[in-house]
Amino acid sequence: MERKLTGIPRAEALRYLGVRGEPDARLTADLDRCEAQLCAAAVPRVCWRSFAREADGTLTGTSFRPGGEAIARHLAGCGQVLLMAATLGAETERLIRRAQVRSMADAALLDALASAAVENVCDRFCEELAARFSPQRLTSRFSPGYGDFPLSQQREVCRILNVQRMLGMTLTPGGLMIPQKSVTALIGVSDSEAPSPARPRCADCPAAGNCRYRKEDTFCESI
Repeated sequence: MERKLTGIPRAEALRYLGVRGEPDARLTADLDRCEAQLCAAAVPRVCWRSFAREADGTLTGTSFRPGGEAIARHLAGCGQVLLMAATLGAETERLIRRAQVRSMADAALLDALASAAVENVCDRFCEELAARFSPQRLTSRFSPGYGDFPLSQQREVCRILNVQRMLGMTLTPGGLMIPQKSVTALIGVSDSEAPSPARPRCADCPAAGNCRYRKEDTFCESI
């Protein structure tokens, strides 16, 4: 499913850049220029599938059982699970690589803008899913690598969704998604009100000692 990238949340891009407060005029102009380039180059695509969730957490029709306590808590009370994947496409990857040759500053701006853009694509798609499944309730997205949900299970999500054929996405032997500006996630569907996210229990997380979210003074979705 092809999407259109029409704008990028500027505040989110600045967060990825580590910029606090209002950017100065020069940075704003550079961001405007890079955003225009990215919007012209990116070809966002999304795919998804729905599965019933068995009593042991396995997704019906597959052998996939999301691992870890964090995802089990996240999906508690959900009889259905949506798997989704999204990418900005190889065009974005090429744009950033070309920028790295001529200007590392531009490459950094494009990288931050692309990170914000793919999250925004996911956010907007999840809003569409929420409307589609209403009056059922959807949880927030939960990706492999959050909390104790093993990053290695990303390979299984990609296999089930057939992302190589659907989106042109692949995984390196080490589990890195190509194109890098890509996301996989699980979403729970419940007949009742989805539980409100609680503050993440970072002290209990096996990734607590080397967490990129905590370095950014924020949290992942492990609840």
